[in-house]
Amino acid sequence: MPNSNRGNTGFKSNEFEQQYDRPSKSHLKREMTALQKLGEELVNEPRDRVLRVPMPEDVREAILECQQIRDHEGRRRQMQYVGKRMRGLEPDEVDAIRKTIDSWRGASKSETAALHALERWRDRLIADDGAVTALRAKYPAVDMQQLRTMIRNARREQAEAKPPKAYREIFQLLKELQKAAHDATDAADDESADGDDDEHFEPTDKDDNQHARKPD
Repeated sequence: MPNSNRGNTGFKSNEFEQQYDRPSKSHLKREMTALQKLGEELVNEPRDRVLRVPMPEDVREAILECQQIRDHEGRRRQMQYVGKRMRGLEPDEVDAIRKTIDSWRGASKSETAALHALERWRDRLIADDGAVTALRAKYPAVDMQQLRTMIRNARREQAEAKPPKAYREIFQLLKELQKAAHDATDAADDESADGDDDEHFEPTDKDDNQHARKPD
């Protein structure tokens, strides 16, 4: 015999569907873990970088405090607190933090590539005398006498298996040349931009007529 109460006690289809509108427990756990790791990544970054990250001040203070704790258990507890504060962020705040970290990674890759390029220059200079002329064409401000002395010393170090003092000095010199070249380029760009911003007023015929008119 059909149950007359079945229609009143059964699940409605919309109630059944609403249960699946919510994130699953596994999804929430993954999100919590990701935010905890994001907080740990910020703790491991230098203080000056953390100060530049767009985030609420209470989260920043928790991260900076964690950086100062050396006791293992105290640091672990503070790291948990950082994770708790991270989980309280709004999605747009989390996105802003992640974008900042991604920009650091991009800058780090670029910096690493530049350093590798300088290392290749150093090896070329030590292996090939012709590389000195090529370097001078790239960086006209280089002190050729100083560079040649460094190269001779670096070759002697390699031949006699001595500590690579001159080898490191060449790399440092190349870094200074590269930085000076970049600074000069930036200064030229700034000067060009300033020149573009200057407004030159050219009087029109109408302006001339207005100045030429005298009051009645």
